[in-house]
Amino acid sequence: MTAYKSTSQKSTLDRTLFGAMIGLAVLGLLCIMSAVNTLGFSNAVVRTHLIALPLGLMAFFVGRSFNYQIFDEQWKPLYGIIWALLVGVLLFGTYQRGSKSWFVLPFFSFQPAELCRVLVILVAAAFLDRQGRRIRDVRTLILLGCLIAPVFGLIMLQPDFSSIVITFPALLVLLYCAGVNVFYLAMLLVFAATAGFFTLAWTYLYLHPELRDYAMLNVFADLSSNVWYMLGFVGVLVVLGYLVWWIFKQWRITLPVFSIVMVGLVILAGFFGSVFVDRQMKPYQRKRVEAFLAPQSDPQGASYNVRQAQIAMGSGGVWGKGLFSGTQSRLGFVPEKHTDFILAVVGEELGLWGTLSVLALYLLILWRIVAIAYMASDRYGYLVCSGIFGMFLTYMLINFGMLIGLFPVAGIPLPFISYGGSNLVSSMLALGVVQSVYMRRITSG
Repeated sequence: MTAYKSTSQKSTLDRTLFGAMIGLAVLGLLCIMSAVNTLGFSNAVVRTHLIALPLGLMAFFVGRSFNYQIFDEQWKPLYGIIWALLVGVLLFGTYQRGSKSWFVLPFFSFQPAELCRVLVILVAAAFLDRQGRRIRDVRTLILLGCLIAPVFGLIMLQPDFSSIVITFPALLVLLYCAGVNVFYLAMLLVFAATAGFFTLAWTYLYLHPELRDYAMLNVFADLSSNVWYMLGFVGVLVVLGYLVWWIFKQWRITLPVFSIVMVGLVILAGFFGSVFVDRQMKPYQRKRVEAFLAPQSDPQGASYNVRQAQIAMGSGGVWGKGLFSGTQSRLGFVPEKHTDFILAVVGEELGLWGTLSVLALYLLILWRIVAIAYMASDRYGYLVCSGIFGMFLTYMLINFGMLIGLFPVAGIPLPFISYGGSNLVSSMLALGVVQSVYMRRITSG
C-alpha cells in the first residue's frame, strides 16, 4: 500500500465541499419539515430523516478515512456486494410504489440501488484504470458492458428506471474522462437515443390512436408486440446498412464495414431495450411519460403534479413567502412535495434567491469535485471523481429540468434536499470518497 501524507495538517478536509454539503443538508431538513408539517405522517418522515442525517455523516467520514485505493484493489468483492444487494432485494425485498426495491428495517427502509450506484462507479473506475493503452479498444467497452449490463438488468427487474437514468450518464462521463474512443461513446449515445425514441414514439401513438389509420404507423405501433414485425425491422435495418455502404462506395468513399455493422447492432440493441422497457413499465411510470408528451391528456393526474409545482415555485417571487409559510405546498396542492418536488417548496418559501442558493451550492460541489479530480495522485482517484461528478451533475440537471418541463417526472430525488434516507447516506458516502482522494492527493517519497 502506498503511503500518503497531506500538504499540511490543516488541509485534510476540503472545507468548501464539506460546507456546501452541510449547507444543502440543513436547508433540506428545514424544507422537508415545512413540506410535511401539515401531513398526518409528518413525525415519521422527520424522524426517519433525522436518523439518516447522522448515518450519512458517518458514511461521509468513513468514506473519507478509508484509503480510496482499497476500492481499486478490492473491486471484485465490491462487485460481489452489488450482486448480493440487488439479488437480495428481489428475493427478500418489499414492494413500495410499485417496485420491489426496498429492504424494510425496524426504523427505516433501505433502497440498495442507491448504494449500488456509488459502488458501480468505484468498480467501473477500477476496471478502466487497469486497461492502460487498451482503453481505446472496443474490447474494453464490451468487457465493461458485460460487467455493468447484468447489474442494470437486476435493477430493471425491480423495476427501478430512475436508478438507470442517473447511473448511465455518470458512466458516460467516466468513460469520456478515461479516454475511451469517442466513436464508441457515440454508439452508447445512439443506443440510449434509440431506446428513448421508440419508448416515446410508442407512447405518443397510444395517446393519438387516430394516427394508426396510416398503415406504416400502425405497423410501427405494433413493433413491440408482434414477433414478425420485429424480424421485418431487423431485415429492413440490414438492407439499409448495405445500401448506405453501396452508395458511399459509388462515391468512392470507403466506409469501414465494422463501423456500419456496429451502428446497426447498437440500433438493434436500443430497439430491443425499448421493447423490454415498454413491457416492464408500470402504469404510473407510463402516466409520467404520457404527461410529458401530452400534458393535456391527464390534467388531473401526472400533468397536474408538474403544473401545481410550477405554480407554487412561481408564487414565491424573488424573496419567497418564508419558511413554513408556503400556501400552495402546505394546503396540499403540490404532490410529493418532500421528495420529487422539494424544489417547489424551496421556490415558494425561499423565493428565487433560495432556489439560486441551492443551485449555487450544487455548482460549488461540482466545481470542488472537478478540482479534486485534477489534484488526484493517481488515475484511479481521477476516474472515481469523474464518475461521482457525472452522478451529481445528472441529479441536478434532471431535478431542475423536471420542474420546468424539460424532462418527464422520473421519481428522482435531489440529494441532500429531498427526503430519502438511502439517497442521503449514499450521496454523503460518495462525497466522503471524494474527500479521501483530496486527503491523499500528494504522495510521500
